[in-house]
Amino acid sequence: MSLKKHVLIVEDEPKIAQILVEFLHLEQFDTHVLADGKHVIEYVKNHSPDFIILDVMLPFKDGYTLCKEIRQFSTLPILMLTARVDEIDKLMGLGLGADDYVCKPFSAREVVARVQTILRRFEQQIAVQDNLITYKSIKLDLARHQTIINDVQVELTPVEFRLLLALVKRPGVVFSRDQLMSTCYEDERIVSSRTIDSHMKNLRAKLQFDNAAPPLLHSIYGLGYKVE
Repeated sequence: MSLKKHVLIVEDEPKIAQILVEFLHLEQFDTHVLADGKHVIEYVKNHSPDFIILDVMLPFKDGYTLCKEIRQFSTLPILMLTARVDEIDKLMGLGLGADDYVCKPFSAREVVARVQTILRRFEQQIAVQDNLITYKSIKLDLARHQTIINDVQVELTPVEFRLLLALVKRPGVVFSRDQLMSTCYEDERIVSSRTIDSHMKNLRAKLQFDNAAPPLLHSIYGLGYKVE
């Protein structure tokens, strides 16, 4: 890396935080540690870290709340740390928008490897230039509201376009139906989860006009949808 990536570690156990710092430094990351949730939002807004490692249980403000608050203004990658395996299902079900979850005790090497993998996916899979977002065979022209799949223009409704845009901006991340409803209906109208499912069914059919191509849109049972 020519410019070091900056990782914010939010962890109240000093030994765990120090181990993460040491292993991240070995891989040429810069780090900053916060031991509680009190000033996390302020730090993220003022310093714009490239990545956050966020513990679930923290003094003052927990990781659940922090992740939701960060997602209101930033799409930066977040890896959450939890003390119990059974919490991972809960975290995913809440649709907080985290990119990955690791259960304690963990291998510091594994955590660093996940950070590197998520950063590569975040930086390389999405290209944004001149109002054009590209992911794999998908091209979204934001200015013209056009969708191109494998060089073929596909007609999407405004809601379908917003759904696809939200998913393409964060490939591999599972979006809950509630998150997708908020994305599609900014006027906060009341719609059911079945409405989202109907839109996603139509969107999948339009994206998958070439039956020989691998699917881009995936339904994750009990959780939501992702593009990958």
